[in-house]
Amino acid sequence: MTAAAAALVRVASELLHRPDRSFAAACTPDAARVEHMRRITAAHLRQWKVSGPTADHIVLAVSELVTNGIQHGQGDIGLTVRYTPGEVRVEVTDGSPSPAQLTYAEDEDVSGRGLFLVAVLARDWGVSDDGKTTWCTFRVPSGRR
Repeated sequence: MTAAAAALVRVASELLHRPDRSFAAACTPDAARVEHMRRITAAHLRQWKVSGPTADHIVLAVSELVTNGIQHGQGDIGLTVRYTPGEVRVEVTDGSPSPAQLTYAEDEDVSGRGLFLVAVLARDWGVSDDGKTTWCTFRVPSGRR
């Protein structure tokens, strides 16, 4: 095996055994793109072997945060999902300097519950200092995903 081939095998092995994994995607602010972001996230979660209710909650959070970005943000929507042992972090950036705010919808309201759902399902959530990124984290138990 040549030195170059050995180096390539070593790099590939390191990538396969990295303790963290992530992906980033972007879309135009179009409601039709929400399902695309959900599918991308679900595919990566399956690859990372994150399944069951945890995966469902993460995909729901992506849907709600991307929808909020489309409805209330400015410009394209960015999604980053990072998996490290024990945790998945979702970040959605929408370009708006106005931070997302938790509101409480009335029974007759047809919208306004998205961030509330994220707050209930996620371990933690927040907004970046510049107000452009809303994030949430989910606990992923080791051995039981």
